[in-house]
Amino acid sequence: MSSPRLKDKVALVTGGSRGIGAAIARRLAQEGARVAVNYHTSAGQAQALVDELRALGAEAEAFQADVSNVGQAERLVALTVERFGKLDVLVNNAGIAELRPLGKIDPDHYQRLLNTNIGSALFVTQAATRHLGAGGRVIAISSVMANFGFPGASLYSASKAALGSLVRTWSTELGPRGITVNAVAPGLTETDMTADFPPETRAAVISRTPLGRLGQPADIANIVAFLASDDACWVNGQTITADGGKVG
Repeated sequence: MSSPRLKDKVALVTGGSRGIGAAIARRLAQEGARVAVNYHTSAGQAQALVDELRALGAEAEAFQADVSNVGQAERLVALTVERFGKLDVLVNNAGIAELRPLGKIDPDHYQRLLNTNIGSALFVTQAATRHLGAGGRVIAISSVMANFGFPGASLYSASKAALGSLVRTWSTELGPRGITVNAVAPGLTETDMTADFPPETRAAVISRTPLGRLGQPADIANIVAFLASDDACWVNGQTITADGGKVG
């Protein structure tokens, strides 16, 4: 039997206490990684996840930080390295999906959404690159919304499109150091963030998806595990769409 693909690797997952982030933490732990689970306000969920991973034999720790704040982002990376001795994989998953139509966007909404969805990836990646070495991985969670319009999603879509641009640029800067930078762009995925979507919206997406269902957090986590592994050593600067082949 082959050994886990991430044995002896250390991974940091931002926004890792629930939804897609929690699924990523579980999957990386299954692959042998030691996992730092970042959370902002969901302390109970983060600790429950860490307890779950430890019960399965994985090494894990929860760290609180508002990663949209540069100082807290730097502290998070420092605590991860202090606890585990190094850092090999960074998953920039923290984000919010607060939608507002154009006429209701105000400066507070603008700052909150862009600081969380773009600033967090910037600040944590800056801090992480001081520790990542050859074979290091930076992975961002984007969205298919980066590539098409949806009423009320202008800022959200713009923030995810920006992540794709950051990934492409950072891959050219970090590639010479042997560090790859990629993103995964999920389609509509069943999490607590999408639980309130109208039934007709969910049905419409399923009807246009050849695989006949919505995405599950584990679907995205499986792709992240691949990108984090040596199997993806020749994949760099890419955004992988994961939407079941949705048409239109």
